[in-house]
Amino acid sequence: MRYKPHDYQKYATDFILSHPISAILLQMGLGKSVITLTAMKELFERGEISRALVIAPLRVARDTWPEEIRKWDHLQGLTYSVAVGPVEERRAALRREVQIHIINRENIAWMMESGLPLNYDMIVVDELSSFKSWQSKRFRALMRLRPFVSRIVGLTGTPTGNGLMDLFAEYRVLDLGERLGSFIGRYREAYFQPDKRNAYQFFTWKPRPGAEEEIYRKISDITVSMKSVDFLKMPECIMNTTKVRMDERERKQYETLKEELLLRVPRGTAPAPQGTVPAGALIDAKNAAALCGKLCQLANGACYSEDGTVARIHDRKLDALEDLIESANGHPVLIAYWYQHDIQRIRQRFPDVRVLRNSQDLTDWNKGKIQMAAIHPASAGHGLNLQQGGNTLIWFGLTWSLELYLQTNARLWRQGQKSETVTIHHIVTEGTIDEQILEALGRKDRTQESLIAAVKAQID
Repeated sequence: MRYKPHDYQKYATDFILSHPISAILLQMGLGKSVITLTAMKELFERGEISRALVIAPLRVARDTWPEEIRKWDHLQGLTYSVAVGPVEERRAALRREVQIHIINRENIAWMMESGLPLNYDMIVVDELSSFKSWQSKRFRALMRLRPFVSRIVGLTGTPTGNGLMDLFAEYRVLDLGERLGSFIGRYREAYFQPDKRNAYQFFTWKPRPGAEEEIYRKISDITVSMKSVDFLKMPECIMNTTKVRMDERERKQYETLKEELLLRVPRGTAPAPQGTVPAGALIDAKNAAALCGKLCQLANGACYSEDGTVARIHDRKLDALEDLIESANGHPVLIAYWYQHDIQRIRQRFPDVRVLRNSQDLTDWNKGKIQMAAIHPASAGHGLNLQQGGNTLIWFGLTWSLELYLQTNARLWRQGQKSETVTIHHIVTEGTIDEQILEALGRKDRTQESLIAAVKAQID
């Protein structure tokens, strides 16, 4: 296919060419991969780089980057190998004499211990937000390689998925601490002040007055940011909230677990389907974090008990899902789920639901062969093009992660969507933690918008 870049794509490509360190904060659907590959092709031709490493989420590494290289005429001639799968396959891929090695982010630590030559001139980190934790193995492994590489590009549409604290590790990967510092303690001290605490320590921080603007100013010289709606004719995105209500008995169970951190489901509470625990299960939340997860599960209608089996509480969300599927009038729907017992119950109610797990599933969805599909945001949120298969997304269970939420929405609401509208439904159990999650996603998104606005590229 012939590549006809938009002005913003030319701008971003030129930015990469002129900046050895660059953060390209493009919202979903703006073509981060082809922009970066176009710059890489020119750098290879100029002789400025000879070998590059692309780090991406598993499915994006396996499917999206190779597909982009094969797709565009001007990228023909680029050689690459994909290092995913079993150890020996990864070793063989990294030994190949090609221009681009593509590896999934989970294997960076393994790669650094593999003993293989790592003489790269350029690193591309697709979904830079995956390196927001300065304590993670992948961050530490990449930091061992980073000082020996002259060029690096960080790509993401959600740089501050959980707030400005995320930027410390992301930009340290890029500039080795030049702009925001090399130590998380000093970064916190300079730009944040304590917010909430427990009896022993602070566990949340909020920006000091003026801190956001100062952070944005410091990173602006290596950052370019753009929003999809500014440069593309995007379909209208309709957000809908469908509320369900638990009955008095179910509400009492929810409140009991919330207040006492313990709930024994009495015999006869709800029918126990095959493979789940019968009534009488013990649900135990040992701390606040565990309680949050248990309440989310109860809002969805089922919960893992103390012995790992599933206690079924209600079918309110399944009933609402059935209504939404029926209202789609036979058009394809994509269902986002979080817990395994959610998808098990969904498939018990709707046996035709197909979970999108592999390349063939994605191909069949985009060809219109699947009427009801399901995805887990953590495994299918990044880089997958699903817009050709449908325009309706239903959130059966919500996630606290703004990054995964936005990325999952962008599987359908993106360039190439054939429909003029994309509808995103949220099934929310009234008076539960669901409402708090939806509100929190909105608060976090405002921080995200602030960053994007602050470093947004101005193109005439």
